Amino acid sequence: MSHPTPATGVLPHSGIREIVDLVLVDSRPIVRLEIGEPDFATPAHIVEAAVESARRGSSYVQAAGTPLLRSAAAASIERRYGFDAPASRVLISHGAVHAIDAVIRAMVSPGDAVLIPDPAWPNYEMQAILAGGRVDRYPLRAERDYIVDPGDIRRAITPETRVLVLNSPSNPTGSVAPPAVMAEIAEIARERDVLVLSDEVYDEIVFEGEPVSMASLIPEHAVSVFSVSKTYAMTGWRVGYSLVPEWLVDPVTRVLESSVACLSTVTQAAALAALTGDQTPVATMRNAYRERRDLALQLLTEAGIAVPRPGGAFYAMVPLHETSDARASALDLVERGVSTAPGTAFGFQAPHALRLSLATSTDAIRQGVGILTDWYRETSGGARDLAIHAAH
Repeated sequence: MSHPTPATGVLPHSGIREIVDLVLVDSRPIVRLEIGEPDFATPAHIVEAAVESARRGSSYVQAAGTPLLRSAAAASIERRYGFDAPASRVLISHGAVHAIDAVIRAMVSPGDAVLIPDPAWPNYEMQAILAGGRVDRYPLRAERDYIVDPGDIRRAITPETRVLVLNSPSNPTGSVAPPAVMAEIAEIARERDVLVLSDEVYDEIVFEGEPVSMASLIPEHAVSVFSVSKTYAMTGWRVGYSLVPEWLVDPVTRVLESSVACLSTVTQAAALAALTGDQTPVATMRNAYRERRDLALQLLTEAGIAVPRPGGAFYAMVPLHETSDARASALDLVERGVSTAPGTAFGFQAPHALRLSLATSTDAIRQGVGILTDWYRETSGGARDLAIHAAH
């Protein structure tokens, strides 16, 4: 009898999607703070570029992306970071997730290890498993405001480690690694001959300090992955781009060819307009996200809840009682009228925390955080949930 591969049998379901699926079938009004979906409309000039492209017609193009978009992405990286980013090393993908998957598939064989942060976006683990790799983890600790400790990475690397995943600004924590930390991690990767897969999709949503692109520090040992999704409110357009070491360009391109013949010319035209057009909307959205973060932290602090201060992205990790069950808490909160993502969806380091997405309006944040803080007070931060969950 035919059967699926062993990898699909151990592939975890997304704990975020569990909450999303509940919300989508619930007829009651629910304040949605569980998913990282910007509430801004895609800027008009980007939409118009896509419409014009569609009118001209569409056809197959290069698997690595159109030369125009690759050049524009390279120029954008150079503008933002001030280092040379040759267009020949830029690859276009079906969102950042496609690029990350392609790099892992190009680098990882059965028996190899992929070292990922914890807590982390769950897709890293999924992609490593599907490639036949072993998943190792390094902790992001709440007492450090979830900022990575290079010493934890050094201790977690083994002779089998092929890829080190780094995510700054971080999903789910919003932490931003300082330049000195990034430089130390780069040196570790160079010493240990490990490829850093640096997920930098939130690089233009940084509130304090400046983002650091790992590809600028160790160009032969790092892939920096970017996206138009969060920066330009284009999540549904599905366009990512990455800066890849010269030796990895052809292998990753082959993987891209095998999974998606080429990206739609319509969405590539939209991404081209995003990267080359007016950048004012980027600053406008970033300022709005900063205001929303500040509002959420103010409301939580006033309720007596101390939250690690996120330096970027649009997420915050809310600590629960040490006996809480994050999943049970998130399910209970849906019943109360607000959806959040349980820390258990992101690994093992945040079993007593909830992730809030602050990509929604200030009114929704006021309402949603209000429901959360009322629940927090009534349950002592979810301490009662453990008993309730066990009773059922």
